[in-house]
Amino acid sequence: MYLVHRKINRFTFCIFVQKYIKMKKEHVKLSPKHREQLLGMLGKGSLTARVYKRINALLALDDGLPYTVVKKRVHLSRVSLTKLAKKYKLSGLGCLYDNARSGRPIKIDAKQRDQVTLLACEETPDGHSHWSTRLLADKMVELGHCEDISHTSVHNILKKKT
Repeated sequence: MYLVHRKINRFTFCIFVQKYIKMKKEHVKLSPKHREQLLGMLGKGSLTARVYKRINALLALDDGLPYTVVKKRVHLSRVSLTKLAKKYKLSGLGCLYDNARSGRPIKIDAKQRDQVTLLACEETPDGHSHWSTRLLADKMVELGHCEDISHTSVHNILKKKT
């Protein structure tokens, strides 16, 4: 690599000129074993879209392609590609998969869902011709089957049972 000084007007600019051909960038350096595993995974054809994109991105980055070319090829942002490269350096092929997320804890368990269904099958209270979801939710709390339940949750439970 050479450093060339050019004087343009009154300013001097330093320009790096590469000798012979452009230098190959190595954003990711895959081991031969990992490269073979990735190519094997592509051949199976039973991958999620995210994993497929990540595999193609890793292979392209290993080939020395710049981020601008890879992001157009696999439709990932430069930030996502940078994170993928860093994650590969830290955890290897574990970077292909998302970490488990905790999610919201279940408020109504299977026993309580069964109670909703049983209650809906019973006779309606006096003054009502049929069970409404709001009425079922209020009755569940009244009978002490759960502390709190919304009419939407009751609707979803009954919808899944049918």
